[in-house]
Amino acid sequence: MTKRATTVGALLAAATLLLAGCNANPTTPAGSSTAPVTKGGDLTILTAQTELSFDPAKSQSLAITSLGLVERRLTTWDITPGQEAKYVPDLATDTGKSSNGGKTWTYTLKDGLTFDDGTPITSEDIKYGIERSFAPELSGGLGYHKSLLAGAEKYTGPYGGKELASIKTPDDKTIVFELNTPYGDWPWIASMPAFSPVPKAKDTKPATYGEKPAASGPYAVESYQQGVALKLVRNPKWSAATDTVRTAGPDTITFKMSQDETVAAQALIADSGEAQTSFGAQFVPPAQLAQAQGNPTAKSRLVTSDPGALAYLAFNTARGALKDVKVRQALEYAADRQAFLLASGGEISGAAATTLITPGIPGRAEYDLYPAPASGDVDKAKSLLAAAGHADDLNLTQITKNDSVSLAQAQALQQGFEKAGVKVTLDPQDETTVTDRVTGSSGDYDLYIGSWQPDFPSPNGNIQPLFDSSQIGGGAYNISRYSNPAVDAAIAKATGTVDPADAGTQWAAIDKQVMTDAPVVPLTYTKNSFLHGSKVQNFQIGAFPAYPNYLKVTLAP
Repeated sequence: MTKRATTVGALLAAATLLLAGCNANPTTPAGSSTAPVTKGGDLTILTAQTELSFDPAKSQSLAITSLGLVERRLTTWDITPGQEAKYVPDLATDTGKSSNGGKTWTYTLKDGLTFDDGTPITSEDIKYGIERSFAPELSGGLGYHKSLLAGAEKYTGPYGGKELASIKTPDDKTIVFELNTPYGDWPWIASMPAFSPVPKAKDTKPATYGEKPAASGPYAVESYQQGVALKLVRNPKWSAATDTVRTAGPDTITFKMSQDETVAAQALIADSGEAQTSFGAQFVPPAQLAQAQGNPTAKSRLVTSDPGALAYLAFNTARGALKDVKVRQALEYAADRQAFLLASGGEISGAAATTLITPGIPGRAEYDLYPAPASGDVDKAKSLLAAAGHADDLNLTQITKNDSVSLAQAQALQQGFEKAGVKVTLDPQDETTVTDRVTGSSGDYDLYIGSWQPDFPSPNGNIQPLFDSSQIGGGAYNISRYSNPAVDAAIAKATGTVDPADAGTQWAAIDKQVMTDAPVVPLTYTKNSFLHGSKVQNFQIGAFPAYPNYLKVTLAP
């Protein structure tokens, strides 16, 4: 799981813990362990997934999780607890040289790079890997590059013999990308799965390539049995001298699939046998979280992330009274964050959010445009509603997922709004219906509780997908249906700014600019909790993302 707008109830049902803090400086997550890197042992990762594909074209895997063990990219992520995430070179010698005003990016490969069979990795392998991500039969992977590469609008991959002209390989070690717009965050894009090298000679059966792909990282796939297990073994051709982020501690790594989350968490709490050298890929369910906190030995092996996704209440700004910014600003004050927090699990489950850019993202600035007690400022809300001509006649519909947690959260906000004289009618639906309604074209709702974690740690990932007018409907996630030409222009300018510090300043200003229009109420920043066995070391979670860094995990000797 990476980004995704979902109901917060859905996240909690999957045991996402809404823990938060509003400090801009990242801290070391509770339970993170640091030990000298040791080699050896057999690591087991317990996952509820029933299928794993290591095909980079089809993957949404984070740079620091499963796929990153087997397949390197042009750039990757340096994730260190207590520090902001940053991109660093991986297969490339640097994070890219921009020219043509940020529309052209050039990379040079390091010396001595080979696949697991000893074949040299070339720029053509990276070009081919990116091209195959356009093939319709290999859909599902992260696709930011598809809308950025020049002339790619109708490109459908290399299987018909066609190449993408905007990716050039003047020699075996150089690759050049020509974009259709300036894009300062391209080094983050170059860290995504599609930028892993794929040798054309090994891609004879694209549908099953992910079962045993060409390995460029420290591990290679030895075996795969769908729904049961996938086993990684050492890649003898991997060169640690060219790799600054992977420690390659365990001799083998086995993903055990189809694991019930509750059963897996209970086994990790008990910490016997194989569980001692295992960790859970899923969030710890609430009942087992409470159990682990009451068990001193298990608590020492419980790792909780820094604040991650933004939980928010979206106003449909294209509908009825919510078109009026004064009404939306009134509802900012009326929102009862304290009741929402209690419905989400109490103090352990979160704290109030005030910004759109989440903690741990470079460039984030702290502010609060609508200061109010945690339970809201009813008098202020009533005053603003009266000034807007809606003292006692505002009736709104809130679509919500129909599970118990989502309903409890919706009811908590409903009751807070009623104190300000606003009637909210809940519309419980199944998850598919909710998603279709809020991302589709109809806009048949007034309010919606959602959550968002970006795919890469840049303010761009927080702002553009949720508030650019091009992201309204069609399955996109501007669920507030917010449209402001000035904001669109500011987003385009910040997106094309290559200097990170300059871009960060612009994004922070856009954050405030959007919140002045009040299309959403920031509710909480989320945290995730994971368990590991007593022999698992260097199990760490950085400021972003809110997931363990698989590339650093080792086992005690």
